Amino acid sequence: MFSHSLKTTLAASFLLTSGTAPAMADNLGAALVGSIIGGVIVNEANKNRARKQTVTRQKTYSPARAQNRETQTALNYFGFPAGTPDGVMGRKSRSAIAQYQGHMGFPATGELTPYERDFLVSSYSRAQIGGPQVIKAMQGPTGVRGLLLTWRDEATGVRSASSGGYGGLPFEVSEAVDEIAASADPSAEQLLQRSGFMQLADLNGDGKNDYMIDTSVSGSSFWCGASHCSVMVFASTPQGYQRNDFMARGVTTASFSCHQGVCRMTDTPAAGSVQAAAPTPAPAPAPAPGATVLASTVAPVPAPAPAQGLAGIQLFEQPADAPTLASLTSHCSKVSLLTSSNGGYMTVADMRDPELALGEQFCLARSYAINSGEALVAKINGVTQAQVDSQCDAFGPAVQPYLAKLGSDGAEAVISDVQKFVLQSNMSIDQLANTAGICLFSGYRRDNMDVALGAALIMVGVGQRPYAELVGHHLAQGFGVVKSADKAQGWYETAISALEAGATPAFAPGQPERVALIKAASTGLVGGLAQPVPAASTASALPTFSTD
Repeated sequence: MFSHSLKTTLAASFLLTSGTAPAMADNLGAALVGSIIGGVIVNEANKNRARKQTVTRQKTYSPARAQNRETQTALNYFGFPAGTPDGVMGRKSRSAIAQYQGHMGFPATGELTPYERDFLVSSYSRAQIGGPQVIKAMQGPTGVRGLLLTWRDEATGVRSASSGGYGGLPFEVSEAVDEIAASADPSAEQLLQRSGFMQLADLNGDGKNDYMIDTSVSGSSFWCGASHCSVMVFASTPQGYQRNDFMARGVTTASFSCHQGVCRMTDTPAAGSVQAAAPTPAPAPAPAPGATVLASTVAPVPAPAPAQGLAGIQLFEQPADAPTLASLTSHCSKVSLLTSSNGGYMTVADMRDPELALGEQFCLARSYAINSGEALVAKINGVTQAQVDSQCDAFGPAVQPYLAKLGSDGAEAVISDVQKFVLQSNMSIDQLANTAGICLFSGYRRDNMDVALGAALIMVGVGQRPYAELVGHHLAQGFGVVKSADKAQGWYETAISALEAGATPAFAPGQPERVALIKAASTGLVGGLAQPVPAASTASALPTFSTD
């Protein structure tokens, strides 16, 4: 009798655990990044939240109960206690609904209308993405509950004290976006989605994001002079964000440094960037359109002009800026033209130029990363591409200490450090891998090498060593990091060893010759065999893979 009962219990336990494993994977795929970016940057923000959702007991599936569990989970998250998410809307759940309705200004009936439920659940899904807006809300007096009012105001087009501006941007930054949009054809939302229009970085070292807006990509001549356009830098202070105006062209956040709210340009005037006077409390109150403080500072600069008739062109001749300003998108366009003119991709048999061969494989891997990440982003409901990009921008600074070591430390030493970072993040390996895949897409799509390279490092850190190939390419080609063929070898070897040991290829699966090609080309790059021993296969060109 006891034996029969024990067997029955063990069998039921096995069926329960084996049945929930696919459900866990499905939930992870549906939520995708679910609080990952926020978790990577602020670990304590979303500890173990994803794991709590996996402990469910489902004997039969009911769409209505599944929706109810979703509603109860969202109510609990926003601080309206609905009890255990069991799918049964009892007295406690109805009380939580009434509290939610009262908070939002809806009639407190205890029964959700379709709109009230959809808004609640979609807000919960949006909150799981994390990011600065969610983190700021967690630190506020009402906690994450304040996000509901913020997003209600956004949905109705109202800017209130709870809304925080576009996508959670500070008021000062949002007002500048409106100011620029008033003189340009694109709307404010369209401007925010333009690559290069807004860049984020911690410029004054206070741990908060600062913002740089480049009006040269707005399409409006209102903000531009003969050779320069207005650049607005917003530095965080305890009283809010302070705006600094400059006239410049071709600058990035690396071109500025700030002390508290006052910023200056780190580039020299000869670089073609004219620095505006640092804003002082006196002129600050009048930042109206056209009132950029630059006009008064342009006079002293024309002195070097006689020797520099085309001063703007000299921006492309700054060796120090090459690693950050080099465009991988442009590089891959050139590589594609060369590949077409050469009749196809280089193979092991006909490889004569190791750098070009690796460049072809780099651009091929980039295309795969963009395609894979785009598929992941498509699974996230209720989140715009601009929001994903904004959150991925926080990814670069998070892994910046490890990016800085690429030029000095070996591959295994950097990987070891990244693995420690992964262990301390309190996020699951699958969540980190999904986030890194999305941020690879975001970084490569926008030509943001810090984000892309940081995401590649995280991929390697979570155990997907074939992605070490990307880090090798970045080092070998000099995108986002100082060019170093020697340092690239360790990363290429890491990826090749994993692939030769049977790891699943991250890029161009089903092409075994690709491993041999990268191995031969990386060896030739540092003075090895310029003409590697041909493989047993024929000398047919590698196919061009579609990212459709």
